[in-house]
Amino acid sequence: MGQATGSPDHRTTAVRTPATRRRRAVRVAVATALTALPLAAVLTVGSAAPLAPPLGACSGPDCPATWPPPNNGDFPGRDATINVFTGGDYTVTGRAAEAEGKIVALGNLTVDKNGGGIYNMGVVGVGSRVVPPNGSDFVTTGGNVDVLTGNAILIGGSDSHGPAFGNLRHAGSVTGTVNIDPTGESIQDPNAAAPYQSVLTQIEEVSDCVGRATATGTVDISPSQATFTGDGTSMKQVFNVTQNLASPSGGQIGLVFNNIPAGATVVVNMLGDSPIINTYTGTGLAGDQTTDMRSKLMYNFPTATSAQILGSAQFQGSVMAGNPGGTTTIAQPGMNGRVYLAGNLVHTGTGGYEIHSYPFDGDLPDCAVTPSPSPTSPTPSPSPTSPSPTSPSPTSPSPTSPSPTSPSPTSPSPTSPAPTSPAPTSPSASATTSSAGPGPTSHHPTKAPTSQHPGGGELPSTGAGNAPVVFGLAGVGLLGLGGLAVLAARRRGRHS
Repeated sequence: MGQATGSPDHRTTAVRTPATRRRRAVRVAVATALTALPLAAVLTVGSAAPLAPPLGACSGPDCPATWPPPNNGDFPGRDATINVFTGGDYTVTGRAAEAEGKIVALGNLTVDKNGGGIYNMGVVGVGSRVVPPNGSDFVTTGGNVDVLTGNAILIGGSDSHGPAFGNLRHAGSVTGTVNIDPTGESIQDPNAAAPYQSVLTQIEEVSDCVGRATATGTVDISPSQATFTGDGTSMKQVFNVTQNLASPSGGQIGLVFNNIPAGATVVVNMLGDSPIINTYTGTGLAGDQTTDMRSKLMYNFPTATSAQILGSAQFQGSVMAGNPGGTTTIAQPGMNGRVYLAGNLVHTGTGGYEIHSYPFDGDLPDCAVTPSPSPTSPTPSPSPTSPSPTSPSPTSPSPTSPSPTSPSPTSPSPTSPAPTSPAPTSPSASATTSSAGPGPTSHHPTKAPTSQHPGGGELPSTGAGNAPVVFGLAGVGLLGLGGLAVLAARRRGRHS
């Protein structure tokens, strides 16, 4: 599996004894600062706007001024905002490889990859490389952590300047192999999920609210492309979709947005019980339409019991799902945006599929809220010449949304072909115990992309290798990347 070796104190397996390591002062300072975050700051019931912390935009003193495309260079900044949240269980299957940023699952975390292997959390080999603050909880679970035989979780990493280390905080038990880079720890805390119950409520309410917003644009879905046409003026562009964003046979299609004002928030409400997005659109590179929209692009699944995001792209934009009984399956080579689910997450795929940390700082639609009548109190009788005024209570009904009438689709198995590449050459893994130098390396194939669709193509699975990662789209001649040279990885995602 290419798991690195090293001295016994470099990584821990399962639960570590806190007394074996002296906590750094920075951990205490960061933990204190994070405790002060307004975790209970939920929005007013029935309303939406910028997502309140700890969701949405980057938070903390070290947020990057710009967010780079997926790369394996040095850390450009730190972000204390949650990147992946599940109100239910978080399950890793297939060949899913990594999830970047701060992760919270109120249910169980299970890693059961086909053929086994490592699943990186918090720090990944290739992504935005914006990681949580040192000493904070990189991964929090309200249930058990179950890593099946042959699998492992790795939390933490490093760049050329030093380590990124954080904790696994879990309410339940830990079984299997969990490796935590020092000086992060595995902390059993029965109240681990308690601070995040309000976040679950926030996601449910905001997803419901946004799902009832009036459409400002239209969607035309052909066998090969979905075209979203905005009204050209609104700074909150809303598209309500009652079909799948997929071909008639369930295959991949392109996504194109027209007539969207610069800087507008774009919401795609996927209405229905079992919606599917299957697309090859998205590269993560500057100049790509959805990349430029990413920080203000939200796909919302307000009622879905089974939602799927499939394809062969570096998918751009954030995802929200408001049904606590629902399950969202993500099977894209790269998911570039926040993932906020009231229900369960299944992260899967045929290659080294990943979730990358990128913020959402859009201004979501507001719901119309029926105001409560003002309390009345006895008043002096009016003079005979003054008729008694009548003040009816406000009668504005809460907006309602008809249930989508389109039939539930038969969900296809993910059809995203894995990128073709020659058999990888895997250098021997090595490790160092230096806390300031590069961390251990491991093997992961750097795969050459193959273009499969006109005007679009799949980036390579961005897991990590010891060689520099070069992003390109062979079908569209973007291999130059405008002179982007990606640095060679030091500790670059030890997964397989």
